[in-house]
Amino acid sequence: MPDIDNLVIIQPKTYSEPYFLTTQTSNHGCPLFVFLPGIDETGKEVMYIQTVGLEAAFDVRCFVIPPNNLTNWDEMTEEVANLTEMELKELRSRHEVSCHETSPVYLYGEPFGGCLALKVSEKLPQLFTKIILTNPASSFPHVPWLNLGSRLFPSTPQLVYKLSSFMSLPFLVNLRRVSPAARQALLKSTQSTPKRTTNQRLTVTRRFDIDENKLAQVTQPVLLLASSNNQVLPSQSEAQRLHEIFTSSQMITLPHSSHTCLVENSVSLYEILLLTNFI
Repeated sequence: MPDIDNLVIIQPKTYSEPYFLTTQTSNHGCPLFVFLPGIDETGKEVMYIQTVGLEAAFDVRCFVIPPNNLTNWDEMTEEVANLTEMELKELRSRHEVSCHETSPVYLYGEPFGGCLALKVSEKLPQLFTKIILTNPASSFPHVPWLNLGSRLFPSTPQLVYKLSSFMSLPFLVNLRRVSPAARQALLKSTQSTPKRTTNQRLTVTRRFDIDENKLAQVTQPVLLLASSNNQVLPSQSEAQRLHEIFTSSQMITLPHSSHTCLVENSVSLYEILLLTNFI
């Protein structure tokens, strides 16, 4: 496992529209890996940690929605598609061949990003050749306490919202399973997201819906990862539900792992992909 404590992070410029962030060394000879992160994707340090190791086999791009960009599922889906097509166009120009003849394109999504990955898979299944979902938040609309909490969230005082970043950390991750650097990155991520942005993301997640019949027509291989100790979402039951919908999927349970599992010391997405022959 790479030493995440010694990561060198280069902060990107300020953007107002969604963009792709290159978190690892560009590897143009490898398949494109599109990473759709969780609800606190304004925390860039977390994405650097989560994608460590993937550069060995992929050219990694992380989808970032700036805090001031309040959008819906259809618009986000279109943005992901447009940015991916731009990357593939560059790939075409470098190799002077069809992009799909060059290499596969991987789509990865975790909780909030998992919902977005499902939307992309529903509307544009031809764009990606392999799909990976970790603890997707597609179960959010069916969890009563999450639904109620998201509806009451706008009335939360600003001071309480700020304090909640500290209080929520033990629910997001088992603090004994992460390094001090990862813990600090998670805390900074939760603190840096404006209340208005969080409210908008919670609202669209509560309204998330998907056409299961269209998902059942997806023929690409799908890998479903579920944390057994997720205190936020019912990951295992949701992964099992999606496993029954997708015609070509496999499900892996991550023992002892939490909601934000990719920051844990013992969890490496790259190693999981190797062990499951998904590379």
